[in-house]
Amino acid sequence: MKKTFSFWTLCLGATALTWDAHAASSDQQNTVIRAQSDSISNKGKATRSAAHHTAQMPQPRNEQISVTRSHSVSHGSEQTVGQKVMQQFVPGTNPLKVLAARTPGLSFSSGDALGLDAWSSSLYMRGFFWNELGMTLDGIPLNDQSYNTVSGLGLSQAIITNNIGFMSVSQGGGAVNVASNTNLGGAIQVHSSDPSDRMEGQVSQMFGSNASFRTFGRFDSGKLNSSGTKFYVSYARSDTHKWKGGGDQLQQQAEAKLVQPVGQDSHISAFMNWSNNSQWGYADMSLASIRKYGWRTDDYYPDFGKAYAAAAAGNYDTIYDGGQHQVSYLGGLTLDFALTNNLRWKTIFYGNSEVLYTTYGNPYQPSVNKMGGDSAAPFSEQVWQSHEVRYGMTSAIQYDIAHNHIESGIWLENNNQEQSNYFYNEPTLASGAPPLLTIGPYNTYGKAFMSPYGFKWTTNTFQYFLSDVYHPVRNLDIHAGFRSMITTTSGGAQWQDPAFTGSTDPLANGSLTAAAAFLPHVAVNYRFLPGHEIYFDVAENMRGYQVQAYEGGGASPWSVQNQATFKGLQKTLRPERDWVYLVGYRYTSRPVIASIDAYHADAYHRLQYGEVPGSQGLGNVVGTVVDTGHVSIYGVDAALTIQPFRRGVMKGLSAFSSISYNHSTYGSNFPDGSGGYADTRGKKFVNFPQIMYKANITYGYKGAEVHLDANYYSKRYFSYTNDTWVAPYWLVNLGARYRFGDYGPLKGLTFDFSVYNLNNTKYISMMGENGNPTSGDAYSMERGAVRQYFGTISAHFY
Repeated sequence: MKKTFSFWTLCLGATALTWDAHAASSDQQNTVIRAQSDSISNKGKATRSAAHHTAQMPQPRNEQISVTRSHSVSHGSEQTVGQKVMQQFVPGTNPLKVLAARTPGLSFSSGDALGLDAWSSSLYMRGFFWNELGMTLDGIPLNDQSYNTVSGLGLSQAIITNNIGFMSVSQGGGAVNVASNTNLGGAIQVHSSDPSDRMEGQVSQMFGSNASFRTFGRFDSGKLNSSGTKFYVSYARSDTHKWKGGGDQLQQQAEAKLVQPVGQDSHISAFMNWSNNSQWGYADMSLASIRKYGWRTDDYYPDFGKAYAAAAAGNYDTIYDGGQHQVSYLGGLTLDFALTNNLRWKTIFYGNSEVLYTTYGNPYQPSVNKMGGDSAAPFSEQVWQSHEVRYGMTSAIQYDIAHNHIESGIWLENNNQEQSNYFYNEPTLASGAPPLLTIGPYNTYGKAFMSPYGFKWTTNTFQYFLSDVYHPVRNLDIHAGFRSMITTTSGGAQWQDPAFTGSTDPLANGSLTAAAAFLPHVAVNYRFLPGHEIYFDVAENMRGYQVQAYEGGGASPWSVQNQATFKGLQKTLRPERDWVYLVGYRYTSRPVIASIDAYHADAYHRLQYGEVPGSQGLGNVVGTVVDTGHVSIYGVDAALTIQPFRRGVMKGLSAFSSISYNHSTYGSNFPDGSGGYADTRGKKFVNFPQIMYKANITYGYKGAEVHLDANYYSKRYFSYTNDTWVAPYWLVNLGARYRFGDYGPLKGLTFDFSVYNLNNTKYISMMGENGNPTSGDAYSMERGAVRQYFGTISAHFY
């Protein structure tokens, strides 16, 4: 008891009263993994051991695992989405889109129906952008301090959607054991399914609008020997034409997982994923361009002649082409050992490599004259090339003693990144249209005629955490913990072309460190009556400095105008930090699950790109990163799930609805680009709706099921001064399924049919992909997809 008392004295003395929320799946009548920090009693240990031995499912954290086929109930601020919900979406849909559809406070947007277009996709959680969240796959960090358009390795590139077991989201402070140097507003943890105990196969074929096809196949080996060795291999290919404009979007993935049990309650597992994306992008739009050209406006491709004439005439409203090509590899090795009945050790080794090319037919930079006197094209192809290689490990021990479940561990990572910029000549009109430069190959026209800049960085991260879940009585959980983190990034510009930058001043290069010795996270969960619980959560978080190259326009110190500005920031800049508070109530019974959360966040040292007066007098401004001070976030989320009938033909009826209100304001005025400051103090956050409403109604009878999803998003502000915004909208989706049963070798033959955007609503999806204007309009938004239809045939083989 003395050890327990001294630990709690340390944490409570630091005013840390937070709760690490824990949850089970909110899916109903579905086999799920239930991750809880409930009482770690002898009975609980036996349940965890039995569940691991029989189901061989991965542990979502350090906690008890149980398997249930009954009503699954979420606990605290963490909610879980499993396969039953995921199966209501078109196969291959971005998992984050699925998660946002059934989680209050999450807003996902994309320019395509399935959320796979990387440039036009974004996620917000209660006002925090996805590069301000923690995100892991089987404990491997995905959203760490990386450079590219998706702020790390995108989830839809890291795992084939069909192979996800379940996803959980913590909208409080996020657990202290989550490996992340970006977490300010919560954590998303994704867990892959394990190979099946019996040999089997899965196949599915999707087809739909715009010549959409997706083929998926998976083979499970079953148990190969008496020790239980098993694996799966899987492949998926998605191919579709853009729903407007020219070009295709192709994604291929291959994946494998091996599980080797060790004894009764330990295992070793290995995971590998390869992903290859080639995507023609959708045109960036502005409010003015929509009014002028209409909702169907897109890039000129494949009409090279029209693009040529427009650029020659100085019409830059629309460009020739744009897109990206991305190849990534991700691998992990997990060692999970029960050393004694009370002591467990889990270690993960991982590696990730990624190459990304992002292209843009740039009408502002003409091609150069070729040898022989030929005239040059009035635009060129600009290519940003990024390369990232990172390696890391996490290791943690868990110890159960008396009424305490204690965990302690570390995270180490080395991340090496490069980003460079090149301009290639487009052919003259007489030479004919160019080959497919947007999605490669990128040496079509030989050597680039301009290399504006090249950057390299190395980021090293170390994190240590210590936590205790204390159960003084059966219905009360008290969690206290903290993490220490240090993230150092060094490097910057390797070369530059003064003809592009307009100055011989060197670009930013140097080192910055974000460090915090004590980031507390403590909580209380009290189940005061059967089915009733209240919870309270408080945490402090910190994010490392963003990595971005010159002219990025983001809040990265390395994107500033010159080395002198960067040197000044090294002395004054402080990393972004915040305190997140949450209190909630939940009622759970078989027919009704209801919850309400109230939350508040105080964010400090929020960094923003801006242009401020330089040192050379009036009229001189320099691009820099500005500390905009305090940001305040308030909000309320409420959700209700009902399944009113226990028997009869209406037993399969269930309904879910949630409503969210968010009030987020900026705490200071931002630089306006002319040496002054714009009136942004007290203005609402850009890109995030204040009100969201989500609803789903599902009815199933025997082999048939039909569901309807409706989502409402209120007005979203586009400019920081809130003088421009996009209109609110409703988005409705319809789905149906029929399970035909077994036909010879085909087991569980199923047909799914889905309609996206049933009402064919015209709406703006992505906002701010090129940054947001201080005031007024900008080419930095994309339209959501029109009505589309999808059908899928799937089956198993035993």
